[in-house]
Amino acid sequence: MDASRHLMLLVLPVFVLASLCEAAYLHVRRVGRYDWREVGSSLLIALGQRAVGAATAGVVFGVLTHAWALRVWTVPMDKAWSWALLLLAVEFAYYWQHRCSHEIRWFWATHSVHHSSRTFCLANADRLGWTGQLSGNVLFLVPLSLLGFPPAYLAGALVGNLFYQFWLHTEIIGRLGWFDRVFNSPSNHRVHHAVNAGYLDCNYGGILMVYDHIFRSYRPEDPGEPCRYGLVGGKVSYNPLRIVFSEWLATLRDLRGARGLGDAAGFLVGAPGWRPGGAGATTARLREHHIRVSRGT
Repeated sequence: MDASRHLMLLVLPVFVLASLCEAAYLHVRRVGRYDWREVGSSLLIALGQRAVGAATAGVVFGVLTHAWALRVWTVPMDKAWSWALLLLAVEFAYYWQHRCSHEIRWFWATHSVHHSSRTFCLANADRLGWTGQLSGNVLFLVPLSLLGFPPAYLAGALVGNLFYQFWLHTEIIGRLGWFDRVFNSPSNHRVHHAVNAGYLDCNYGGILMVYDHIFRSYRPEDPGEPCRYGLVGGKVSYNPLRIVFSEWLATLRDLRGARGLGDAAGFLVGAPGWRPGGAGATTARLREHHIRVSRGT
């Protein structure tokens, strides 16, 4: 666990350098507008996330270790098939954690930070929320510990999964044919980050697209519909603290105005945008409206 934590800290300068190279390329090619204020916000958020992650790593590892002590089996990590199984298992856990982070507001309060930028560039990869442990993200790995995967291997596989995703956050690389259908790619991830109604809540995979195909959440990029980024109805901010905590504060305001336990539950575990009486701008409602407009009805 310590090795994974140190690697996350050491790799940050590499990510920053790659982001600067991307910025220089876009400037020379005069492709779009590079928003340096958003990049600065992303860097500050990344530093804060690293600090919080270092402070809470022991808690995360402790939860996984306690679960592993109750394991029903021990996966022998000296076999080639064990590593393949580990990759697929962590990918499965990541898929559902990521999907819940879009479809359940409690998790979205943390994950919305990653989607808050109106531009799509490599710097966005490290624009991560600070409250993942408060949300309970580690719980998605607990079943894998109970099944017998050692905690250190789970942590390492998850870090590898997240590292892979760095290169996905760019508009420089176009569509990649068959690769896009099998693996996560910049094209797939642009769709994932887009706020276009037809693109919302899809392409949740980390490295692979296999579970998106199985659970029907895969959507390819449409060359006729350019991606737009940011948060649906979100206000623009360059303040890292406001970006990190704005959705939590909005959730607390809604809870204060809740008229009973049903409303409170809806505000906590309903879809982002949920409002009493079905009046909220949830993904389902936005998509229905988009379909009606496209059909002219």
